[in-house]
Amino acid sequence: MSNKAGHQARKRFGQNFLHDPGVIERIVRSINPKPDDQMVEIGPGLGALTEELLAVNPRLQVVELDRDLIPVLRTKFFNYPDFRIHEADALKFDFSELAQDGPLRIVGNLPYNISTPLIFHLLEQSGVVKDMHFMLQKEVVQRLAAGPGDNHYGRLGIMAQYFCKVQPLFEVGPGAFRPAPKVDSAIVRLVPHEQLPHPARDLATLQMVVRTAFNARRKTLRKSLGNLVSVEELQALGINDGLRPENLSLAEFVAIADFLVENRPQADTVHEADHD
Repeated sequence: MSNKAGHQARKRFGQNFLHDPGVIERIVRSINPKPDDQMVEIGPGLGALTEELLAVNPRLQVVELDRDLIPVLRTKFFNYPDFRIHEADALKFDFSELAQDGPLRIVGNLPYNISTPLIFHLLEQSGVVKDMHFMLQKEVVQRLAAGPGDNHYGRLGIMAQYFCKVQPLFEVGPGAFRPAPKVDSAIVRLVPHEQLPHPARDLATLQMVVRTAFNARRKTLRKSLGNLVSVEELQALGINDGLRPENLSLAEFVAIADFLVENRPQADTVHEADHD
């Protein structure tokens, strides 16, 4: 497909173009698009998935960074007058601007080299999102869905689950792409909670606590969080200071963050949160 379009996949953009019709059909079935959905595709590439989505939702909007792909997409889908292309970096894009007529349904085969920061960027805008369906590196999907005690459990999964219900759907082999990546992929569904199950008093403080803990994930909490809370304070919260960060639930991380908000000067926690 890339040869027909005269476009070579660019490594700096993390491009691996999906071409397998069976995989594309399965993705579309999982998304289940409707004609009136406010649907946005990130990184349409050569338009393999775009084509199937447009057949159902002719008002599809896409965000594409590679300016050389813009004319390819415009030419391929010229007969869809309501199709809109935003030439932009999804990492910096304000998706709320596209949600004027209702919550967004966001889909995409995300470049592996930016998938984690992009998911964090989208989680910050989850208030305008109905759901998200992404093709990601299999390991990233495992991290998103992991629970306490799992080797893949960490900052990404905790913050994703703070905002969303995470549902891995199915795996995709390298042969579905051109060029074929060196890793397996997987499709994941993220659905923002209607009500946060464990709302934190201050999100920045929660993010800081989780980041601090997993910066020393092999150490016990008494060491990894020693500069934030004492052993006695952890124990007063009902948390075993001998555990490692990967053993704590989202609710327990929220409890620590709320304790800091209540018992530490706000300036201290915000200052910590600024360092990543």
